[in-house]
Formats: sequence, C-alpha cells, structure tokens
Amino acid sequence: MKTRAALLREMGVAGPYAESKPVVITDVELDPPGPGEVLIKIKVAGLCHSDLSVINGDRPRALPIVLGHESSAEVVEAGEGVDDLRAGDHVVMVFVPSCGCCFPCMKGRPALCEPGAKANGQGTLLSGERRLHIGEEYLNHATGVSCFAEYAVVSRRSCVKINTDISHREAALFGCAVLTGAGAVLNRASLRAGDTAAVVGLGGVGLSALLAAAATGARRIVAVDLSDEKLKLAKELGATHLVNPRNITSDADLLEAAGGPVDYGFDMAGAVPAFETAYKLTGRGGSTITSGLPNPGARFQLPLAQMVGEEREIQGSYLGSGVPAVDITRYIDLYKNGRLPVDKLLGKTFTLDEINEGFDHLASGSSLRDAIVL
Repeated sequence: MKTRAALLREMGVAGPYAESKPVVITDVELDPPGPGEVLIKIKVAGLCHSDLSVINGDRPRALPIVLGHESSAEVVEAGEGVDDLRAGDHVVMVFVPSCGCCFPCMKGRPALCEPGAKANGQGTLLSGERRLHIGEEYLNHATGVSCFAEYAVVSRRSCVKINTDISHREAALFGCAVLTGAGAVLNRASLRAGDTAAVVGLGGVGLSALLAAAATGARRIVAVDLSDEKLKLAKELGATHLVNPRNITSDADLLEAAGGPVDYGFDMAGAVPAFETAYKLTGRGGSTITSGLPNPGARFQLPLAQMVGEEREIQGSYLGSGVPAVDITRYIDLYKNGRLPVDKLLGKTFTLDEINEGFDHLASGSSLRDAIVL
C-alpha cells in the first residue's frame, strides 16, 4: 500500500528547518505485515528531541530513514501469529522492541533487549526486515516504529494495547515522555515519600519525571531549566524550588537556590552541563540519574574520590527502566485517577506537512510536548 511519510535523507542540515526542509513528506510503499507484525494507522505522533538529534546529526542513524518513535495508533491488520490484537484496537508504540527471550529480557529488563538493540541500530523491525521502500530502495525504520507517517508496520513487540477511554493525543505521551521520565523516578530511583529530588531539563520527559516525584510524596522537588515559563509550569505541577542556571554564578548559589542537596538528581536534558548540574545538586549518599541521550562523543569527568568518600551513584535509565507493557498501563491508570496529570504537558499540534516547523519549535526550547496529528 501507499502511505505518506516523513523521510530524512541527510543529517546536519542547518535550520531553520521550515526553510531548509531536511524532512520531506513523500509517498512511500509499505509492505503488508509479516509474521508477528501489525499494520497500524497512526493517530498522533509526539515530537521528541531523540528525533531532532537524528536530524541535526547528534544521534547518527542509517539513512534514508522514516522518523518518529512516540505515538498512539489504531490497529488495521494483524499479521500471522498475532492473536491478541484485532482491527480497531488502540496501541501505544514502544521504541525498543523486546524479544522476551534474551538474557536482559528474561531478567525483566526489556529496555536492554539485545535483538531489539541490534534491530534499532540497523534500522529494521525486530524480524530484521524492512517494510518501507520507494521502488527498489528500502528505507530504514526509526526504532522499529517510524510513526511520522499515515500508516506503519511494526513488530507486535513494539506496541502495547491500551483501553480506548483516553484520547490518542493523551495516549501518545505514554510511549516516550511519560514512560521515560516517570520510569526514571519510579523504577530506577524507586523514589519514596519524603525523599528529595532535582529535575534538570523540563521538556516532556523532565516534566513527567517531576510529576512522578510529586506523586510519590517527595518533600522537596527542585526544577531546573533555562526557561522561566517552564519553571512557572513546574511550580504549578509540584516543584518547591525553581532554578534558572542563567541566574547562578557559583556552586554555592546553586545549592542555596535549591534549598540544599538532594537525594536524587535527574538529568533529563541530555547535555553535559545539565548532567553536571544534576551531579552538583546530588548530596552525600545520593544518586545522579540521567535519561538524556547526548551526542555519543559527550564525556563527563568523574571525581572518583568524591564518589568513594560520599558513596555516590551514577546511573543511566533507558525506556523508564521497567517493563513497558506493565508501566504504560499503570501510568495511564494514575493519569485517569488524577495522580499523574500529564495532560498539563500537552503543547502545540502540527500537521504532517508542518513537521519541519514543528522541529523548529522543538529546537527553540520553548515547547512542551508538541505532536503531529494525523
């Protein structure tokens, strides 16, 4: 079948993207779903820095590639062997397919699935196949999802079935922003009532982390961002202390503005200065956790003596450090119960034809969780 899709053929094209148009909307051919795969109709696809990092070259991927990894969709057709999904079901995409059989999967860590990581690196579905092409030229799948398109074929292992009682606009948030941000707090940190936390970087992932920290009953939540508007929203969402690094001249000023060191410092910006800030805010015996994905060449010098003498921890968190099929369901339930008000994170919407303008807005740093509505 034919479908319109957002195709990237060259990374590192200079902005503004509304003028240079690195992402081209074009007709592509989409093969039917193979065994263990599903044909879906994309309803909403979130605009995320992980996609922007491919466009600007910070996260190199095999080209040409159809972008997009955070979405909510409707099942159109289930391939051979898929007997738990049917046409009309609503699903949320997961950007790491999990085979269920490798050692990390069997240990309950599907974010580290070895075949899933290999498929994502090669630009294929979990099966190793590509279902997108233009004539004889096959196109790469972004994290097995490629949801900046009207339709997609994905592995059954790349989607989670959800109830139909929330909108697709809301549901799309749970595939990346909420799954990653809330998961870092609830799974990786296991934040408890009375703990203290700092969240550096208030995009969709960072604000989701902040909401999760508030939901656990954290007694002090420090929000850090360069945008005063985002800091204002963070206050409404439960932050007790607001820090704009532009106003900070020393480490002592930083700690004073934050009300002191915290048990957990979260870097949600994916930049070395943000990680350094999260580390500086983390107290003795605390953990600094990063969910950001900077350029692979980014490095941070660790003060080893301090790590030993203060029993400090540094941890990474990917895909929310949990089990997406379980976590997405429980986070949606928390949202419906009013305990995780992620609808406050909804930003602007764009059409598929406006995708370059959408990435300009994302790159400006002023956006919440913007989305493409199809």
